[in-house]
Amino acid sequence: MLKSLNSSMQLAHTFMGNCNLEDDDSFTRPLTRCSVVYYGVGHMLNDITASCWFTYLLIFLTDIGLSPRDAAIVMLSGQIADGFATIFTGELIDRFGHFKIWHGAGSILVAISFSSVFGGCLPCTIFSNTSSALETVSYSTFAAIFNIGWAATQVSHMSMVNCITLNSTSRVVLASCRNAFTMVANLSLYAVAFVVISVTTAKTHANIENQYRWIAYVSIFIGCCFVVAFLLGTKEPSLKIGVQGSRHERIAWSYWFKRVLYYQVAVVYMLTRLVVNVSQAYLAFFVINDLGMAPSAKALVPAIIYISSFIVSVSLQEVPWTGRRLKAYFSIGGIIWVFCGVVVLILPSNLNGFVYILSIFMGIANALMMVTGVSMQSVLIDTDLNGCAFVCGSLSFLDKMSCGIALFVLQSYQNIEIDIASPMQATNLSSMYISVTRIGLGLLPALCALVAVAVTYTMKLQHPLSKPLVEPLLG
Repeated sequence: MLKSLNSSMQLAHTFMGNCNLEDDDSFTRPLTRCSVVYYGVGHMLNDITASCWFTYLLIFLTDIGLSPRDAAIVMLSGQIADGFATIFTGELIDRFGHFKIWHGAGSILVAISFSSVFGGCLPCTIFSNTSSALETVSYSTFAAIFNIGWAATQVSHMSMVNCITLNSTSRVVLASCRNAFTMVANLSLYAVAFVVISVTTAKTHANIENQYRWIAYVSIFIGCCFVVAFLLGTKEPSLKIGVQGSRHERIAWSYWFKRVLYYQVAVVYMLTRLVVNVSQAYLAFFVINDLGMAPSAKALVPAIIYISSFIVSVSLQEVPWTGRRLKAYFSIGGIIWVFCGVVVLILPSNLNGFVYILSIFMGIANALMMVTGVSMQSVLIDTDLNGCAFVCGSLSFLDKMSCGIALFVLQSYQNIEIDIASPMQATNLSSMYISVTRIGLGLLPALCALVAVAVTYTMKLQHPLSKPLVEPLLG
């Protein structure tokens, strides 16, 4: 009897602790505008370097003389290093916390190594050897180092969302603000790239390296300024949850593997990142090689995409979110991407001006899918904060590995066109060829978006503690 009474009192104490947590303003109160903005700028360095990475790395490496396959090896080495680093970082954060320390250390590594990726082949200069094998090894090594730092920054920043607040609407707002500043980072990159490409010539390998070196250096400087603002303006969040004054042990990985929602969110997030990253990697190839546009289009077309995404991301911060709305907005974005993918496959070069209109819809679709796709992680984590970094890390692992493999396979066939007509017809119907670029920008993202929408339809999402912001970001 006494044992039963003690058990009841312990359960009641735990229950009251959880109730107190939900009533604690530090966890459930809506966030202010400054809190959201300071958090949102924290991923700017990662975003601006990632934008340069996926938009220009492949075209930069092939322009300086590497084969498409060697360029794909460089990209793949970075993605593999990034994928494993996310798991390792997530485990350490769940064990020890210190989000801002991991974020700062990762940012330093990103800033130092990124300039080496676009700064030319350092070992080639040291050993006076310009062989393609040495160049590939050099770029692959620096790519791996860069992505390790990138992973540490990404996982710590994404995990912080769930520990800053339990308010579900505020969590979506944080993800939306982060996505909005991702657009700012991308626009900053393309503005820099547009100026550099417009005022410099690129007739030799040295000229090309110099162009991208300036783009990289200026991008790093811009990103570092925002990282400093984030570190100074954001408070280190707590991992405490449950009974007040105590800290629960780290949640075992098996806990997540037993939940169906974990696999659903993982698939949706992976497919969303495939849509965004693979399409971004082939956009520059598409506008230059397939549509025959001016070099400045490499910066102008992506800029339009990110302007559209920025506007949508800011607008989404004013929506009171529920699980049903997350699924609805994601599905709308996915369906838009399906139509965009079809247009990419059939758009002829003599109608290349239409790509500017197409880029608007791509930007809208990207924002809808990214904001809601990332927010589904917060629904999955809910109040299980002591495992949030593993969730972010493991999902990022799937993202990095799938993107790396997809880009490697596509690049391996970059010089081969798929003939969908007979050989005799192909002589007179050159437009019937579908390049690998169109597959990477159109077909693959469209298929991924379609599958992601189908998986989203099967989800059961619940959003407790849904309250608006104290200050609407749009006034």
